[in-house]
Amino acid sequence: MKKIVILIIIIVGAYFVIKSATRPSMPVLQVSENKTSVTKESVITYTDAGYSPSALEIKMGETVTFKNESQQSMWPASAMHPSHLEYPTTGGCLGSTFDTCKGVQPGESWSFKFDIAGNWKYHDHLIPKNFGAVTVK
Repeated sequence: MKKIVILIIIIVGAYFVIKSATRPSMPVLQVSENKTSVTKESVITYTDAGYSPSALEIKMGETVTFKNESQQSMWPASAMHPSHLEYPTTGGCLGSTFDTCKGVQPGESWSFKFDIAGNWKYHDHLIPKNFGAVTVK
């Protein structure tokens, strides 16, 4: 009788472990000093006509996603072409970390978190006449 009870307990425990492992995960919010903080994300869309909006104002620490809705690759990078050195953090493939370091294909996107206040110009490395600016407050 004890073996049957132990077996039932094991089966029920395994059921709940499996059920909790297959449940969809809930979004995680960052909690700090009993306050919930939400990171804002802005979107800049790239089309065959260029970036839209070409000028964007955000708060320091926010993320900007560059979404490619054009018919060709885009390569968002810190200005000036071709050095990509305007945004002051280094370590990217050509200079600044504000650089995708490759073409972003149509339908794909790339995100960058702006941690430094200023007016940061950017361009499309593949078509340098397409440019814009992100002002970080």
